[in-house]
Amino acid sequence: MAVSFNQEDISFKLKNSIKFKQLLNKLAVSENRKLADINYVFCSDNYLLEINKKYLNHNYFTDVITFDYSENNKISGDIFISIDTINDNAKRFETDSTTELHRVMIHGALHLIGYNDKSNEDKKLMTQKEDFYLNVLDNI
Repeated sequence: MAVSFNQEDISFKLKNSIKFKQLLNKLAVSENRKLADINYVFCSDNYLLEINKKYLNHNYFTDVITFDYSENNKISGDIFISIDTINDNAKRFETDSTTELHRVMIHGALHLIGYNDKSNEDKKLMTQKEDFYLNVLDNI
């Protein structure tokens, strides 16, 4: 099992990375999965936009893109997160940047488990799961 935190084209270091790794272990157990390899990559809006164009044929900014390599109940993937959009969304949703970042990091991990956010019903469940795991993180 390896969880890594990296950055591309920005200077960023995740605070409390050990605590977040503990959360991912708890999330995996709670969702009846095993944690394999998750690579978080923190980047700028422009970096993520290029990934969005190149791999998904989408020409718009987003906060997170998840590439899922999970198989046999083992959670594995690359999760790219735009710190620019995280900071903008924190202001928009009237929360702090750290909470917004943690929510999006959890969101990416939930995608690796198989949760989606296409329909309103799926979005509601995803938000409930995010809230649940944010609370777990607060209590680690």
